[in-house]
Amino acid sequence: MGVEQHKQNAPHTVRCMVLTISDTRTMNTDKSGRLMIEKLEAEDHQIHDYRIVKDEINAIRSAVQQGVTDEEIDVVLTNGGTGIAKRDVTIETVTSMFDKEIPGFGELFRMLSYTEDIGSAALLSRAAAGVTHRTAVFSTPGSSGAVKLAMDRLILPEITHVVREVQKDN
Repeated sequence: MGVEQHKQNAPHTVRCMVLTISDTRTMNTDKSGRLMIEKLEAEDHQIHDYRIVKDEINAIRSAVQQGVTDEEIDVVLTNGGTGIAKRDVTIETVTSMFDKEIPGFGELFRMLSYTEDIGSAALLSRAAAGVTHRTAVFSTPGSSGAVKLAMDRLILPEITHVVREVQKDN
């Protein structure tokens, strides 16, 4: 079966959780979380949960765990906490929870960031995706430019296909 046939057999709508990882953002100032939600809703995907959690291992792990064990959620999308500063722990936390990693997501994100957005600063960019408990998880940097790039070029074009693959039994 080819890629196009896989995509034809994918669900038209997926149910999502959006997590912003930040010590400073609030619901009023979270442009990146709102951007994720707007882009998902524009494609007729459903937002089942949206929250902001502190950039702390236990807070991130708890929120992601709630999302991946909720049968009403197909995809958990995080933004923020992906830098290389000591305080940034999203990638370490989320990837430690993966049953399977999707390494191409981070690779392609950095390639697109390099060629279309930020040049050599892309080497500092950390993004990751994987599968946990039959739920897809995507983690992007927290800048609205990074969220836009990841959503438009990678996540939205493949989100239903990813969910189909994650949820199929054989």
